[in-house]
Amino acid sequence: MLVIPVLFPMVAAVLSYLAGRRNKDRRDNLVILFCLLELALTALLLVLAIGGRTYVTVIPGFCGFGLSFRLDGFRAMYALIGGVMWSMTSMLSKEYFSRHYHNRNRYYFFFLFTLGATVGVFLSADLYTTFIFFEIMSFTSYTWVAHDETVLAMRSAETYLAVAIIGGMVMLFGLFLLKLNTGTLVISELYEAAKAADARSLYVSGICILIGFGAKAGMFPMHIWLPKAHPVAPAPASALLSGILTKTGIYGVLVLCCELFRGDMVFSNLVLTLGVITMFGGALLGVFSVNLKRTLACSSMSQIGFILVGIACSSVLGEHNALAARGTVLYMLNHSLFKLILFMSAGVVYMNLHKLNLNDVRGFGRRRPLLHFAFLMGMFGLMGIPFFSGYVSKTLVHEGIVEMAEHMGEIGFHGLAMMDTVIEWIFLISGGLTGAYMLKLYICIFWEKHPEYQVAYDEIPFYMNGLSRLALFLSAILVPILGIRPTLTMDPIADLMAGATHQGHFHGVDYFSLTNLKGAAISITIGIVVYLAVIRPLLIRKENGKSVYIDAWPTRLDMEDRLYRPAIEAMLTFGSSIARIADPAFLETKLYAPLIRCLTSAGEAVAGLGAGEILEDRVYAPLIRGITFIGFAISKVVSRVTDAIAVILTRTIFRSHIEKSAEPHVGNSLVYATGHAADTAMEGLNRTIFRSHPRDHHAVGRLAGRWQVMKEGRQTLTHTMSYALLMFGIGLVATLIYLIFIKG
Repeated sequence: MLVIPVLFPMVAAVLSYLAGRRNKDRRDNLVILFCLLELALTALLLVLAIGGRTYVTVIPGFCGFGLSFRLDGFRAMYALIGGVMWSMTSMLSKEYFSRHYHNRNRYYFFFLFTLGATVGVFLSADLYTTFIFFEIMSFTSYTWVAHDETVLAMRSAETYLAVAIIGGMVMLFGLFLLKLNTGTLVISELYEAAKAADARSLYVSGICILIGFGAKAGMFPMHIWLPKAHPVAPAPASALLSGILTKTGIYGVLVLCCELFRGDMVFSNLVLTLGVITMFGGALLGVFSVNLKRTLACSSMSQIGFILVGIACSSVLGEHNALAARGTVLYMLNHSLFKLILFMSAGVVYMNLHKLNLNDVRGFGRRRPLLHFAFLMGMFGLMGIPFFSGYVSKTLVHEGIVEMAEHMGEIGFHGLAMMDTVIEWIFLISGGLTGAYMLKLYICIFWEKHPEYQVAYDEIPFYMNGLSRLALFLSAILVPILGIRPTLTMDPIADLMAGATHQGHFHGVDYFSLTNLKGAAISITIGIVVYLAVIRPLLIRKENGKSVYIDAWPTRLDMEDRLYRPAIEAMLTFGSSIARIADPAFLETKLYAPLIRCLTSAGEAVAGLGAGEILEDRVYAPLIRGITFIGFAISKVVSRVTDAIAVILTRTIFRSHIEKSAEPHVGNSLVYATGHAADTAMEGLNRTIFRSHPRDHHAVGRLAGRWQVMKEGRQTLTHTMSYALLMFGIGLVATLIYLIFIKG
């Protein structure tokens, strides 16, 4: 049962590709059907998890470590979220990709394959299995970013892949070190195993793994792919990249903080610091962005920061972590839902206008009530408006921060308590910035009028088909359903997912108390003030009598172009320079020639002989070249001396033995039979086809001569040290293959 939801989408990917070679419409319908079947499978897993039992499946021997899967409430819920998100985006994709899109067959193949890999990540029971499916997911989702194959798309895909590969390799190093230090990668065993492990090595491995998972999550400073990948990727793919693929990274961070480093102040505060920077930085970028999907991407970065803060609080508070732990898992779920709605809404805009700049799409949403409703649901949820599901998770995380500040004060860490109070205000301000950039998008698309094309926008008769409407409505209606009565909806979900964070005892929360409403009111007020006092007067400019949204974010603050790419280029340049030192031509040009000139000048200055050319040609150059020649000659002599000794021995001491064992005739029966057959065939050709110009043929003699040369070479080779070393190497490789793939 645990393997089927992982492998089924991968098999379905092949079937859909084959179907698409014959009939594209049938392929599109098959993809929707496959996603709905996967949704049914994941729903069945959730039913099993609700029973309270834990299920484990192990596939031993895979690459030595084996694969293992586990089913509990958290894993089942996120597998179900994957099924929901792929089902909804597959419905929108049919119409979205039918409008001027190529390479649809390729897209759908990797669309389904990524679904299987993502479910594999969430159902994994050990970090090795997590890593395997994590890397598969990274490579298959790369094609989404590169789908359009424009210059910008390929550059953004290059950034996405580079971050994924570098993060994955660093994470793999951390996993090896963790396995060496603790003796296990099984997630449920990490907490106990870490108690007996070396703390310093544990931190090194933990930071390496954090880099890998943080890169996929969009955590600062590995966030650079998020604002660049989303604007160029197809909107359904962006919904998945932001809504659930980032959660695979969050899942890894959750394992680190709540299993490996549960209660560890140092590691938890590291994650807390990175989370705060990610939270505020993403919100700030969103305020300045003038691209619809880029703004939503920056929003994703910010919301990931909110979740990281919740994870860190949950780890620090230990058995008192109920509020932060519940807020974290619910925030993950809500963010997946909000980004599904908002990116599908952006997809509807793009598939009609093929534009994303706010100056181009303004006014498109007027007179489109369903699109208006869906965008409002995603916006209200993201802003944390009361009676919508986002309010519940944001309130719980906020209360977790307050509780963490009180806890730090109680145990005597007053400095940390003050810092936690500062973090609380950054949390509220970041929530306010969220409201500001969402207000900007909402007012631009649904209330403002386009100065030139508003009439054309209003007259578009058919902007979304029935299937796309269904996907958008079903996704959007969940937000108020989950938020109106949170004790009946959100609390049971949090109870089901509690095991992932080792939640302490939960006493219940009055979600709509004055204190909790006050926190939401502060963020909403900050959002309105920022929109009216910053965005309207400073980020909207009058040009030729028209209001224009301007991108005022300084380009020099682009971390990829200003920091990462120059750093990587410098590393490559340094590495190539080191490698070239071994090149004789390079040494002669860059080292020996300047050295000769220096010696020449010194000789002229000291001796005053005026014979620089003579010194250079007769003394220095031969000396340097002689040193170089001796170095190369020594290596060649050492490598061949054993072979020379072996040849001398075969011609002296072992000569009699070799002569006795040698065959008295040249060639063997196979050589003679083959040669005679070739001579007979050529003789027949000479009498027919080549009658006017007969060809020479002595195949028997030629084959016998070559056979003798090969025989002598073999006899000489088998007595040399090179042959012995070659056989040793082959044996070593065979042994390693046996240990890894058979014995392991």
